[in-house]
This record gives sequence, structure tokens and C-alpha cells, in this order.
Amino acid sequence: MKQKYQIAWWNVENLFDVQNSTERPDWLQRSLNSELIGWDDNVLSKKINNLSSIIQKMNNKTGPDILGVCEVENLVVLKRLVESLAPTGRKYEIVHHDMSDDRGIDIAFIYDSQKFGFKEYFSYVVLKRNATRDIFQANFITKSGNPLILIGNHWPARITGELETEPYRIIAAETMSYWLERIIAIRGSETAVLAMGDFNDEPFSRSIAEYGLSTNSPTKVVNSRAPRMFNLMWPFLGKAMGTFYYDNFPYMFDQFLASKGLLKNASKIKIINESGNYQVAIEIFDEMKSGGDYPSPIFFSRPSEKSSFNPNGFSDHYPISVFLEE
Repeated sequence: MKQKYQIAWWNVENLFDVQNSTERPDWLQRSLNSELIGWDDNVLSKKINNLSSIIQKMNNKTGPDILGVCEVENLVVLKRLVESLAPTGRKYEIVHHDMSDDRGIDIAFIYDSQKFGFKEYFSYVVLKRNATRDIFQANFITKSGNPLILIGNHWPARITGELETEPYRIIAAETMSYWLERIIAIRGSETAVLAMGDFNDEPFSRSIAEYGLSTNSPTKVVNSRAPRMFNLMWPFLGKAMGTFYYDNFPYMFDQFLASKGLLKNASKIKIINESGNYQVAIEIFDEMKSGGDYPSPIFFSRPSEKSSFNPNGFSDHYPISVFLEE
């Protein structure tokens, strides 16, 4: 009998520890002082409960089998998030590494330890002028003994302009592609690799398509000698859908990129494909959507941002998910 897994990803929007956390280094405390005014335990608890309410609804109200997250500060907040997921009955564990980002935000994976074993992780520095998030690789193995490699990404933002910051995302794309080449060289071309993340670019952007070597053609990926990736998010572009909204325009910043090993019919673990329809989704629940003509997500923001702070909000991104079968 085939085993089915839901893999999800979510930029959870600035999941910081409390304002004066003893777990925060002095340099970061100085940097975040004004940003975290009012970010106390009550606000953090509300933020975690709101996120948890959505995560628990995923995968037919059982929670995802693996959830990749970004914009989390440390292991403390990750543990609190996992504790809040206790109603799912799952035994979630965490893979996390403190990165050198100048705002102290990291990438992590939360996984069901009854379905997956964790082997090892690698954190790849993106050589940018100012510190940014690493590319984070976690190697898992299913209970049947099949490896699954996940690569979490949170590429540099567009805060000073799309073109002005594009070179940084190209550097991140080159870094990801290099390590994908190394994975394939060491483990073989059939290796199941799923890259995911908030790329701060869209599927058609140069960084992802040209330097990240991704395409909308699964046939090209399967037949290519180079380690190309199949971008699962292309179909949503024709529906004017996005995972992030700016100025009422949808942007497909959050994406899944699949290796050849996840596409071939003979693979031991692969993406579920029903008549050419890969089982991938943007997870949009009604309570997450703002009203009006544009279905943008309801931000949580921070108390220091009085104009946008909403204790009933969730994140400025929607989560995404994909189903694999073994």
C-alpha cells in the first residue's frame, strides 16, 4: 500500500522571541530594540496560536508531515510552535540551525518523527555583502528507508527595489544550484530532492529560471543531464494567484522545485501526479483572507507597527503544500 506525505512551507512573518529574550545575543538585541517594542509573551502566544490554528487545518485537519518555515528567530519559538500543535497527536521534532542573518531570522523544518527519520543537515552561506539567511539542507529518510532531501530557502528581499537587489538573489540561486549538483554527484541522479522557500522572486524571474535552473517542463527535467528542477508553481500564475501581495498585485514568491528523482514513474518516492496535475496547493483558509477584491493574507505584523498590527492576523504570506507518495 502506498504511503502519502504532505510537505508544506510557510513564511510565518517575523516569529520573534520576546522583546528582551535572554536567548538573544547582545548585538541582535541592540538591532531589534525598536522593532520589538511591545512584543511581549502575550503577543508571542497570540501569534503562535494563530499560526497553529492554520497548520492544524492542513492535510485534512491532521497537520503536515513536514513543515518548512522561515522568519523564525530561534529554537525557543520553534519549540513553542511545536507545543501548540499537540492537538494533532503527532510527535513533531525540529531541525534548526542559527544563521548569521542581520535580523536574526532563520529557516527550519518541523517533521513527524513517526514517519520520518532525520539524518543530518547542512547550512550553506550565501556570499552577500551583508549577512543573510543561509540555504538550509535537511536529509530525511522515510520509515521504508527511502531518502528525501529538503532544501529551505529565504532569498534576499526586494526592500530597496527589485532590480537593485536582484544580484543578491542570483548569488543565492547559484549557491543552491551548486549544492544541488554536489548532491546529485554524490548520491546519483535519481535522488529525491525538493527545494522550497520564499525566493522573493517569481518562477519566471532570472534568478530562479536561469540561475536556479528551474523550468515549467517536467519532461525537460527528466531528460536533462544537468540537475534541473521542475517548478511546481507555474499553473497558479495563469490564475492570477499568489502567496504574497504587494500594492494589490499577487506575487508567487513561495515555491516548490522538484528534482528528476521526484518526477520519474519508477521512483520510490515521487510527487503525486494525476493526469498531469501535480498535487500542489496554496493553502488559503477563509479566516486568513482580507476582504475586498484582492485575497491578500491578513498580516499579524508587530505592535511597533501600529498601522499594520493585527492580533487576529497570521502572516504576510500564504503557506503552500505538495503531496508525495512512496
